[in-house]
Amino acid sequence: MIASLPMYDWPEVQPANDRLWRAMHDSLARSGVEAPETLTRHEDLWAQWEAPDLLFSQTCSLPYQMRLKGKVTLLASPDYRLDGCPPGYYASKIVVRRADDWVAPRDWRAMRLAFNELRSQSGWASILTHAQTLGTGFASQIASGAHRTSARMVAEGKADIAAIDAQSWRMVQAYDLWATKLSVIGQTRATPATPFVTAVSASGDMRAKLCQALQATVAQLPASDRAVLHLHGVAPAEEIAYLTVPTPHSGSQWRQDSADRTAAPGMPPLQFRTN
Repeated sequence: MIASLPMYDWPEVQPANDRLWRAMHDSLARSGVEAPETLTRHEDLWAQWEAPDLLFSQTCSLPYQMRLKGKVTLLASPDYRLDGCPPGYYASKIVVRRADDWVAPRDWRAMRLAFNELRSQSGWASILTHAQTLGTGFASQIASGAHRTSARMVAEGKADIAAIDAQSWRMVQAYDLWATKLSVIGQTRATPATPFVTAVSASGDMRAKLCQALQATVAQLPASDRAVLHLHGVAPAEEIAYLTVPTPHSGSQWRQDSADRTAAPGMPPLQFRTN
């Protein structure tokens, strides 16, 4: 049986995530649900999400739209109380080096975009769709493997611009001194946030118990852990909202071929992570 919270499970917040899961585990036990004692980490995320014994996890809207519909069931969306976003939604901060905070969208065509993963809504699809709406694009795209790495690449001059999901951006600001070298020059449109999910085979009763345990656990989070996780509640996860999130037009100039998406030297292989 699998339980995981991979979307924002940075080393700095893992103890808080562990306590959250311990509380949810205990809540589930009181309702007669057997659950893993600990969170699964360091395993392939697709294998986790598609496992028939998945009990609880968190994914992203683009993987759900592309591959996970019919393989997982949406439970709820997190409310991180992000600026400009209703409960259950998030957006991405568009970041550049402080010296470049004057740039306008037309200037992006000469800039290198760092993105975490091709299957990321917040790090890839959102910024390309945003650029497309503004009638612009990027000189090249560099795969970093993680939001945190994308931001650092911009800070170190290895890339020029990146879209960092607003929750990850909070964490970068909290834990990385080099974040002071960056400026936010915009924000992408709000879209449904990284949803909590369970296996598609879960019964209606099981889904209800998971939702109840999740709501109770989040409501009772200690103030110290809430300050770390920024998790203030959960909102309904509507399938139609996830399936209709705009994505870059196939074949357009913004969906460049793989030759332009070079891996950054020394960066980890592509994986669906924010840290």
